[in-house]
Amino acid sequence: MGMFDSMLGNMAKKSQATQGSQERFTTLKQKYQPVLNKIEQSGVQLQNLHVENDKLFVRGIAPSETVKNQIWDEVKRIDARWADLQLELTTSGGGAQTEAKFERYTVKAGDTLSKIAQQFYGDKMAYQRIFEANRDILKDPDKIEVGQVIKVPKLAMA
Repeated sequence: MGMFDSMLGNMAKKSQATQGSQERFTTLKQKYQPVLNKIEQSGVQLQNLHVENDKLFVRGIAPSETVKNQIWDEVKRIDARWADLQLELTTSGGGAQTEAKFERYTVKAGDTLSKIAQQFYGDKMAYQRIFEANRDILKDPDKIEVGQVIKVPKLAMA
């Protein structure tokens, strides 16, 4: 029996009691198997894995922000919209503080990194800051796609 053969966590029993949830769990687990493999290989402490609101619900604690980003990269490689997945990852040793350094932004039609920088920082030339924070998903600052979720670094408070 493998690590991800059954649902786990505080909502697993409730989810298993829901009709059709085991079949949905199996389907979603197969779709996101590379993500689950990455979670297992990367030493993520898995807390929840079940079906909730017809989505695969995964909650865990990653050993670092780098690992967390690698797992998100794998999710986006499989399904850029991840509409059938709810992934909640924190990092050990202050995940909330790390998460507070960025704001997530979904790219809209007509957006450019310069336009997003102007919106968040009041300076369109600060686009490089956003690009650097998203090097894991962006290869060119001029090529962003509608629907892409990017990290916008928050301004440091004085």
